[in-house]
Parts: sequence; C-alpha cells; structure tokens
Amino acid sequence: MKSLLAICLILAAPFVVAGEKAATPSAADDVVRGVVLEVKDVDSYTYLRLKTKSGETWAAVEKAPLKKGAEVTIEHAMVMKNFESVALKRRFDSIVFGQLAGAAGVAAAAPHGGMAKAAVDVSNIKVDKAVGANARTVAEIVGRAGQLKDKPVLVRGQIVKYNPGIMGKNWLHLRDGTGSDKDGSNDLLVTTLNEANPGEVVTVKGTVRTDKDFGSGYVYKVMVDEATLQK
Repeated sequence: MKSLLAICLILAAPFVVAGEKAATPSAADDVVRGVVLEVKDVDSYTYLRLKTKSGETWAAVEKAPLKKGAEVTIEHAMVMKNFESVALKRRFDSIVFGQLAGAAGVAAAAPHGGMAKAAVDVSNIKVDKAVGANARTVAEIVGRAGQLKDKPVLVRGQIVKYNPGIMGKNWLHLRDGTGSDKDGSNDLLVTTLNEANPGEVVTVKGTVRTDKDFGSGYVYKVMVDEATLQK
C-alpha cells in the first residue's frame, strides 16, 4: 500500500492512504480550494474538513502542520466514494485526495523518501519533436495509445515532475507543448531506471503500455514503460 500511495502521488491520479481501504476513484476538479474547518492527523497523513465554494468536503493529503482557519489549495484532486478510514474508524461517502499546494505541501513532502522533486512551470513549454525511427509527440502517444500499444516510441520533452525510487523505478511526467490540458493529452507518464531532474529536456525511448494495472483498482490508460533517457 505504501508503494501504491507513492504511485498515486506520481501520477496525479487516484490516491490511496496506507493502511486504509481502497475505494473507487472518480474524476474531480483538478484543484480544490477551501478553508480548513477541522483537522485530523493519522500516521503520515492529514485529513481536512474544508469549506469550499460548492460546500463542505473532506480531503486527505500528506501530513502537514495545518490549523483550523487556514486557506488551502489541493492540486491533482481526485474523489473517492465510500472510502473507509481504518485509522479514523469511519467511512466517508465522498473524500478528495491530492497534493497540498504551496509551502506547506513542499514541507510535508520533504521528509519522505520517494516524494516528487519540485515541479516546474508548465505554462510555456515548447520542445521540438524527436528525430528518428518511431518518433512521436506526447499528444500523438496519448491520442493514439491503442494503435501504439506494446510498440516502441521515441519522444522528446521536458520533465515537469520526477519521483525517484518507487518500486525499483524512477517515474516522471513529460510534456512537449503538444496536446490539451483538458483531456490530459499534453502529459505523458514515463518509467525509467535513469536518473533525471525536473526541468530537464530529455529524449525518451521506451514501450507504450495501455491499461497498466498496479492493483487495487489503479489502472492507467497510457504510459511509456522501461524507458531510457538521453539528455
């Protein structure tokens, strides 16, 4: 379960808290903002009851020193229905999981191994397409995943997020300026044994995988697996 938690933080996708029971994830607004009404800390995580524009909601993030009245922003937000917290001994009809933005989020992530290195500005990324056999853009790989399944690809882009040492691999998000944020076609998940840093422009050579299943209901539609990086 610890590995699944780390993967969820990497993928900006469904999030499972270690020691809790998995639920069914569903899409939510990518960002949730609210005022903290209640704080409950358990193990390495913090549960928050928030007052948002659309009403009250519970959320869970990596443990952070938050107090009642604080204004918070939760990024990469996902909703889980019927989530049972073993530590709190209660079931949530609906709860938001994600990453705490800002200084508090960075402080919360820093002590833990396998946490993401600092993300980079994604507002103005433009990287030329790779040159060579099987060269594709990020948008082409995401949009044509079915056709490219289990096939080799070559893609060049900027690393916007990097998480080292999870399940024996390093995980990164790659963007090249193609695709759309609305449908996620601008962002490609990659696993590799090579080391890198956020902000670096790299050429990735790997194999397209679709519907990759990590267990506990976490299935990712498209990614490039077992890749090598060239800087």
